[in-house]
Amino acid sequence: MKRTVLIVEDELSIAELQRDYLEMDGFQTEIAENGELGLELALSGRFDLIVLDVMLPKLSGFDLCKIVRKELDIPILMVTARKEDIDLVRGLGLGADDYITKPFKPAELVARIKAHISRYDRLKGRGNNTNELEVRDLRLNMDSRRAYVRDSEVVLTTKEFDLLYFLAQHPNHVFSKDLLFERVWGIDSLGDAQTVTVHIRKLREKIEENSANPVYIETVWGSGYRFRA
Repeated sequence: MKRTVLIVEDELSIAELQRDYLEMDGFQTEIAENGELGLELALSGRFDLIVLDVMLPKLSGFDLCKIVRKELDIPILMVTARKEDIDLVRGLGLGADDYITKPFKPAELVARIKAHISRYDRLKGRGNNTNELEVRDLRLNMDSRRAYVRDSEVVLTTKEFDLLYFLAQHPNHVFSKDLLFERVWGIDSLGDAQTVTVHIRKLREKIEENSANPVYIETVWGSGYRFRA
């Protein structure tokens, strides 16, 4: 069954671009050009995910998000063009699952939509295996502790798997090396945060097509690492 995405965007050219890329990837879509129509469609319960622009006529994306979140438990991806709006999305507890800033690559938007729908499926037990994570060409199975890239198994050590699975469970969040060491190795473990750096390098060599230009595990200079959904 095709998944359905509601695009709430008043700039028609942007909405149509999003629609075209999503439909090429097998999604069904519907476009709402203002907040009031977007709210009406969203509350119909027919959609698996909402792509929601912040600046909308008739009803803002912020207000729409707050109303929908009280009524429905579906992923909401907010789209913003202003840094101030990013701070609001982060800080006001609106209920959005993620945000993306303009201009963005349509392929990145599609990848994030897939990741969030997959995550909601796992949380609600709708997937075939609730302990399996799948992001683009990477698949991790916690029960068998196996990793696959483009359907070919990749052999990982115990801590490589634990580290990768932890990052994949928290897409688009930045974790410091110290925090990753604490979460994956345990606060009382022998060693230090440099262990994380070594394991990240080994993981990139195994799962990335080009370890020098990683698409899964990104370095956020001065802050740590982020798994890109």
